[in-house]
Amino acid sequence: MAKTVLDMSMSVDGYIADPDDYLGGEDGERLHKWADADKEPVRHFVAEWTAAGAVVAGRRTAELMDHWGGDHDGLPIFVPSHRPPGPAARWGYPLVTYVSDGIESAMAQAKDAAQGRDVQVRGAYTGRRALEAGVLDEIQIHVVPVLLGRGHRLFDVLPSELELEIVRVIDTPEATHIRYLVRY
Repeated sequence: MAKTVLDMSMSVDGYIADPDDYLGGEDGERLHKWADADKEPVRHFVAEWTAAGAVVAGRRTAELMDHWGGDHDGLPIFVPSHRPPGPAARWGYPLVTYVSDGIESAMAQAKDAAQGRDVQVRGAYTGRRALEAGVLDEIQIHVVPVLLGRGHRLFDVLPSELELEIVRVIDTPEATHIRYLVRY
């Protein structure tokens, strides 16, 4: 059964980026260095990502990543936003769809496009809105052994307490990867 999965790297103190939207470290990529390792757990996550059928990404995330050049490794991208897309997304990226009628609609459109495969969710704000709307099935966090001490938190403010069930834990020297089922 297809799932919607928020997949994020995070510091031990809960940050996903520093105040300038970099991912920590001198090169700005500290929170993603774990994915550089050519080891079995990383290959497993890459296989999960490439097996997905669509991506829902927050506008800020999509724009910071230049909409991944118009597709997310060949996957269609759905961006929930109340503002119209910029020129590149409007005319140059045919696999990018801006959805103006809410997160529920963006997730439904992505699930349809995914044709039975998982939907990867990118971006903290979008993940929180999906949780709030009850349309996020799972959360996968890659906890990196670093304390950033400042920046943007993944779960800054939530409208209510949510129960999670641990589905899987994979521990590596580079990160601890925890997958949770969201219990509404």
